[in-house]
Amino acid sequence: MRYALFQGCQIPARLPQYETAARAVLETLDVELVELKAFACCGYPMRNTDLTASLLAAARNLAIAQNNNLPILVLCQCGYGQLSYAAHLLKEEPTLQEKLNDTLRKEGLEYTQAPEIKHLLTVLFHEIGTEAIKEKIQTPFTGLKIATHYGCHALRPSEITAFDDPVNPTLFDELVELTGAESVAWEARLECCGAPLFGSNDTLSFSLMTTKITSAQGAGAHYLAVACPYCHMQFDSVQKMLSIRKNTNHTLAPILYPQLLCLSMGMEAERLGLGMNQLDITGVVEFLGE
Repeated sequence: MRYALFQGCQIPARLPQYETAARAVLETLDVELVELKAFACCGYPMRNTDLTASLLAAARNLAIAQNNNLPILVLCQCGYGQLSYAAHLLKEEPTLQEKLNDTLRKEGLEYTQAPEIKHLLTVLFHEIGTEAIKEKIQTPFTGLKIATHYGCHALRPSEITAFDDPVNPTLFDELVELTGAESVAWEARLECCGAPLFGSNDTLSFSLMTTKITSAQGAGAHYLAVACPYCHMQFDSVQKMLSIRKNTNHTLAPILYPQLLCLSMGMEAERLGLGMNQLDITGVVEFLGE
């Protein structure tokens, strides 16, 4: 399997450990990643202020992958949702597609048909498959309880993202349990983490995040598992900031799913950047089986 790797903006700038762990697990599973240096912003940050500019940014990335005849593997759920949304909308509106192409042609690009757009989790689950992953597990987690956080942009709108059942998704839970950990049932698992509101309405952002954390803790979770950089930063650096403000250590740390999976595959914690997370997740190693 061969994919063009789309990291988005936040991972290279703020979460290099996500890329490191994702590359490690995909290499182990014989997935070849191609670096297309011309990739840029997916356009999501502009979507609510300038839709045309947002779609132009997305179409540019799609055209680059199309020209290289490669499907796209996206690490960021916002990026996955945005590229999928743009591909859907441009298919429905050829006049808009042609308008964007007028600009893209100035760069020697033309968007005609979307390449396949996959998220890391869908590649692992559907393309590689659970049996192939099971064969790579060396030290399964024993007694570890994980609250899986799906995130909003992968699940909805479901007719566009086609990620999983938006009401009762199971894909991420099954991937977590391949590591030997237990994916706990928790009431707020499909609620927003609050990240989109951070910086504009911090009170509401903190409230949404705290509701999720309280729900996961109430279900007995030791950690949150995430696969989106925005969600990870909300639960990691923003939660740490809030705990300092409130002078409390009552937190629930997030772990990136590829970090969790790589550990169960026998990889060293240092290689996966566990120490780069703001909240301490090194205790997860204590659950690894012998």
